Amino acid sequence: IMDYSIHDAIEAGFNKIIFIIRKDIEEAFREVIGERIEAICKQLNVEIDYAFQAIDDLPKGVKLPKDRTKPWGTGQAVLACKDVVEEPFVIINADDYYGKEAFVKLHDFLVNGKQEGEVLNMAMAGFVLKNTVSENGAVTRGICTVDDNDMLTDVLETSGIAIEADGTVVCDREEVKSWITPDVHVSMNMWAAYPEFLDKLESGFAEFLKDESGDPLKKEYLIPIIVDGLLKQNKATVKVLETQDKWIGITYKEDTELAQAGFREMIRSGKYPAKLWD
Repeated sequence: IMDYSIHDAIEAGFNKIIFIIRKDIEEAFREVIGERIEAICKQLNVEIDYAFQAIDDLPKGVKLPKDRTKPWGTGQAVLACKDVVEEPFVIINADDYYGKEAFVKLHDFLVNGKQEGEVLNMAMAGFVLKNTVSENGAVTRGICTVDDNDMLTDVLETSGIAIEADGTVVCDREEVKSWITPDVHVSMNMWAAYPEFLDKLESGFAEFLKDESGDPLKKEYLIPIIVDGLLKQNKATVKVLETQDKWIGITYKEDTELAQAGFREMIRSGKYPAKLWD
C-alpha cells in the first residue's frame, strides 16, 4: 500500500518523501522497504529522508511516565519531522491507500496558497464515509462538519461506525447519531500544511503533557484532536477538498482479501500498471 501512496504523491508533484519510524526498526525497514524505494526515487529525482519517533523524545523538564510503553500518537510522530521539513507538506498514514485525486488536490492547494499571519492555513482530504467503511466490522473515523464554503468546523472522533443494509449509519457517539449519513465527510488523517504547523505541534505537545487529565500510560497526542482544538481557538482554517476515491486499508484480518481484490481491479481497469514502478 505504501508503494501506491508514494507513486501517487510523486505523480501529483511531490518531490520529497519522509518515513517516520522507530529507531529500533530502522535496519529492518531500510532492508525491506527503504533501500528499494530510495533506488526508485533516485531515478525520479525525489529526495528520501527519515525521522524517528521516540517515546522519550519529550520537552525539557518532562519525565517519561513510569511504565509508559506506547508512543505518544500521530501528533508526536509528525513533530519528529521538525528538523527535516522546511517545505509545505502532506501527512498520511503509511498503511492506508488514499487514491490519486486527494494527492493532486492537496498538492495544488499547497502550491497555489501560502501561510500568512498567525492563523494556520491547512487543508484536509474529505473522504466520503461510504467509501471508507469495512465490510467486516465497525470502524472509527473523524466525522467532519463543513460549512457552505467547504471549510472544516468540527472533527468528531467517532467509533463503532457501520452502514447497515438499508443505508442507515450506526455509531457510538451520541451527538453524531442523529445526523450522520453515508455521504458525510470524514478525515482519514490526510492533511496538508505549511511548516508553521510544526511549531504549533511543538507548543501543543508541551501543553498536552502538562495536562494531568487522561491516563498517562495510554493517552495520545492525535492530529484530528489537535486540529479540532486549533479550529475552536481560531488558530487555524482547514479547507475540505472532497475526494470520491475509495479508501483501502486493513482494519480487520478479513479485509486483506478485499484490499488485494481492489488493487487487482485497479490494475485490470488500467488505473495502475501491473508492475507499478514501470
